[in-house]
Amino acid sequence: MNRPFAVRVSEVSHSYGSHQALDNVGFEVAPREIFGLLGPNGGGKTTLFRILATLLPIQHGTVEIDGHDARSDVAGLRSRIGVVFQSPSLDIKLTVRENMLHHGHLYGLYGSTLSTAVAAGLSRVGLTDRSGDMVETLSGGLKRRVEVAKGLLSEPSVLILDEPSTGLDPGARRDLWAYLAALREESGTTILVTTHLMEEAEHCDRLGILDRGRIVSSGTAETLRSKIGGDILTIRAESADTLCTALNERFGQRANVVNGTVRLESPDARHLIRQIYEAFPEQVDTISLGRPTLEDVFIHETGHQFWNE
Repeated sequence: MNRPFAVRVSEVSHSYGSHQALDNVGFEVAPREIFGLLGPNGGGKTTLFRILATLLPIQHGTVEIDGHDARSDVAGLRSRIGVVFQSPSLDIKLTVRENMLHHGHLYGLYGSTLSTAVAAGLSRVGLTDRSGDMVETLSGGLKRRVEVAKGLLSEPSVLILDEPSTGLDPGARRDLWAYLAALREESGTTILVTTHLMEEAEHCDRLGILDRGRIVSSGTAETLRSKIGGDILTIRAESADTLCTALNERFGQRANVVNGTVRLESPDARHLIRQIYEAFPEQVDTISLGRPTLEDVFIHETGHQFWNE
């Protein structure tokens, strides 16, 4: 039996002229799952988001959301998704409720049906008492919650958010993710986010790491970190390339140079520190030891830093 899914992306590729923005991207998102697409700016997240939101036609591959095909049933697919854009889409000169009402009109909602949906949406994100406030008086975090409420107005089965924490302070970011988690638990909504924030990615049930248009790895954050197979040594030296070669020859390790520092993954990293200092006392400036992070996973899979010039 095939695994049930709310979102299925298969062999999706997209080009802008000679630039390959997406290259054979594929993943599935289970119902009620929070799935994150993690990657640096320019990695293909925005293009993929626009395809999922039906703002870009599919050049190659297939996209299905809640059983609706993005090629043959665009209207049906749009009826099942809610979209929260990275750029603000609120009219700051209108009240919170007025923004919701005008958004509902775009979905053909009017009268008591719309009023009920607006009241339910604002209650869901804890903004009932702010419904009459002008949007320009709200904090960044509250504005973002109004954006989420708008995205949920049509009661979608899948909510797609592009960089949802952009511009939010850490407290507002935590609040937003608390609301998203509650939304999934209370309404069974499937949530798909794009993000370049490691902290934000940790809130997701599963991740797809996107780099240069390709999914290079996927799984839970814990599973991805376990691929490292040990701790991380970061070594600063005057000649990183020379030290890297010497380390590989001396200890049989797979060290590499990333952004001018030597990086080494090892299940025995703690014991290696003394051995490295003793073997290369004149070459080593500093050594730092750390548990694997999602950025380490990115480097492990791609060979370069998350933010690569």
